Amino acid sequence: MNNLLRLSCLATLLAGSAFAIAQTGGYTGPSNHTPAPAYAGPSSVPLMTAKELLAKGKDDQYVTLKGRITSHKGGEDYEFTDQSGKITVEISAKRFPAGQTIDHNTLVELTGEFDKELIGESTLDVKQIKLVAK
Repeated sequence: MNNLLRLSCLATLLAGSAFAIAQTGGYTGPSNHTPAPAYAGPSSVPLMTAKELLAKGKDDQYVTLKGRITSHKGGEDYEFTDQSGKITVEISAKRFPAGQTIDHNTLVELTGEFDKELIGESTLDVKQIKLVAK
């Protein structure tokens, strides 16, 4: 019975540790992983405004938006603002440039796939973030 109790306690501790690690958002320390260089040449992905994308964008269309990430809405959802308006963008933590701070004053280009919803909020699933020099 003592062994069963010990095994049960150990299983509980391991499960709790795994849950705690999962809740921290993952490892953010040093890494030997070097991200692939971003392509900087010409592209057929159109540059649009938030207003144009929401009005005329097609589901699964790739687009680029230029503006600022103005707030974090929770999870992977952020509010993106340009001169025309606002749109919710989904950004995975791995998409943010390593070693770069992005705040509401940072000018960025976001390239991603538009998720047009018939009911509810349409969003841009960001695949690349590029900092824009002022």
